[in-house]
Amino acid sequence: MSAGTRETAWRVFSSELNTASYEIKAEAEKMPSYQLSRLGAMINRVLIAGVLTEKENVGSPEEPLWRGRIQDVASGTVYINIGRYQPEAAAAMVDIEPPCLVAVVGKVKSYTTEDQRTYVSVRPERIIPIDENTQREWLLDTARSTWKRLVDMKTAMGTIDKSVAGLTKEGFSELSAKGISLALEQYGMPDSAMFLKSIQAALRTLLPDKNVDLGLPEDLSENPEEIDLEPQSSGDDSEDKEEIVLELLTELDTEGKGAPRDDLERRAEQEGISSMELEEITNTLMDKGVIYEPNLRYLKRI
Repeated sequence: MSAGTRETAWRVFSSELNTASYEIKAEAEKMPSYQLSRLGAMINRVLIAGVLTEKENVGSPEEPLWRGRIQDVASGTVYINIGRYQPEAAAAMVDIEPPCLVAVVGKVKSYTTEDQRTYVSVRPERIIPIDENTQREWLLDTARSTWKRLVDMKTAMGTIDKSVAGLTKEGFSELSAKGISLALEQYGMPDSAMFLKSIQAALRTLLPDKNVDLGLPEDLSENPEEIDLEPQSSGDDSEDKEEIVLELLTELDTEGKGAPRDDLERRAEQEGISSMELEEITNTLMDKGVIYEPNLRYLKRI
């Protein structure tokens, strides 16, 4: 991806994020780096949701440095670090008291110790409190996307030519082919059982009967079929919601300096757009060059 383009915020469980130990270093100055997941996701940014179980300011009141732990319910803990270069997230942390359901959009960072252990954390751009319905939405979306990566990895493992060119010929997108090919080279065959357990834990959280048999395999030793966890949103639906957000930005920009994010989130929720959906939509609109951020906590149409 070119410099200046906002990276996709991947939906991943902690089991996949915390084991993404291989770093794809930036090819040039101001180009992004990535953590490569064992399922082939090239992760620069993530969208995670869970319970903020603890927070600590290890800096000072004047220059706070927040550290926190988020339990994603399905598989484990995500660690977050917020410093001076994340002013919006740092300001939000002051008012959030654990335990609290939160959603986080941020960049992934890694640290490797002298004994070659790699620890992955997230540096939030935004952190907001959410309700249980929004958390359930994230669990379902993340279960679906994790399953797709598992199926894609299984398909790739069954091909003769696992190079980027070979996988592209098999119908994989260039991005997926590059990630999967490199993941197989760096990690070998992934532990599919670990990721399936995360999917099962997420789905059981959504069901009234926590012990129901979901019919998922224990691993991917057999050829998996696609599972329809929930109907996917259509492209038309996404475009409709983008139009709604653009209309709200015009409506809320009463002083010519942009629409306040807080007001936008409140009005979007009234229109049936959750806070996480709104984050994705506004990111997409910024990528298209339709809107921008004139000031902290404001968005404006171009």
